[in-house]
Amino acid sequence: MTAALRILAVTNLWPEGGSFRGVFVEEQVEALRKLGHHVDVEVVAQSRGSKDYLLAAPRVRARVKAGSYDVVHIHYGMTAASARLVGNVPRVLSLYGSDVNSPKEHRITQLGSGGVAKRIYVSKRLAQTAGDQDGVVIPNGVDFATFVPADREAARAALGIEPHEKVVLFGGMPTNSVKGYDVFSDVLKELKASDDSIRELVLSAPNQPVEKIVEKYNAADVFLFTSRKGSEGSPTVVKEAVAMGLPVVSVDVGDVAEITREVTPSQVVAFAEPWGTPAAREALVKSLADAVTEVLDTKSRSNGREACGWLDSPRIAERIVEVYRSVVR
Repeated sequence: MTAALRILAVTNLWPEGGSFRGVFVEEQVEALRKLGHHVDVEVVAQSRGSKDYLLAAPRVRARVKAGSYDVVHIHYGMTAASARLVGNVPRVLSLYGSDVNSPKEHRITQLGSGGVAKRIYVSKRLAQTAGDQDGVVIPNGVDFATFVPADREAARAALGIEPHEKVVLFGGMPTNSVKGYDVFSDVLKELKASDDSIRELVLSAPNQPVEKIVEKYNAADVFLFTSRKGSEGSPTVVKEAVAMGLPVVSVDVGDVAEITREVTPSQVVAFAEPWGTPAAREALVKSLADAVTEVLDTKSRSNGREACGWLDSPRIAERIVEVYRSVVR
């Protein structure tokens, strides 16, 4: 039997105080533990503030020295500097989006990540942007045991949704500008102009239990994802939607096109060019509205759960362990 590993996860992405920030890191940690591995977590910055990116290094070194770890897994590039000087323990770095896409964050990531044994990118597009031919591409997983399709009528009744209403789900906090709620709202205006049965539903809410999130996926007719161009790595909410069998209409960001390639009905819409002009934005809104209409007209759920079973958290965790074992050897 292969020996269990001792892992220290160093991350600035972790659910604290009822938030869902970094819930995908927490899910990966739990999946690794279920496989029998020992995983401790050191949270950097967040409640300690941004100064902790500089102050955390002695704390991380002391923890590594005392913990007899086989590997240190750093989540997000900005965190890398805090785990740079940990002796001979191999380091794995997961990169998630703006730590590659943002020139400023990418420079900080590069400065802090010298000597890492392996980089994991959550999408092929991210690895290509980084120009890293040796990087491993492993998207974040989704717990298929949590995100399970259930009685739609019961979910809609619990949320006060009428049988005739066509529910379009927004996958973020409207106040988070990165998620493009302004585009989502304009698409709904376009849809409502010809169909007064269209109804908006917002997925995110403070201190919301995961059962309520699952209920919203079950109640919706289509998931509309409108994040800013270049803003995403591997959006978890899209994978949750496909696991729930919810059709997806999305702008072409991160790995959405890869995730939904075999998922029907679903559509990915390219950003109109030249992007940044009012005309391009207007064209995008119309294209998204047309795609949502086509998906709604099918009146069906998607085959996402069957097509994307490889995204189940235990299967993703097994791939992560393969990376660990390669650097430990």
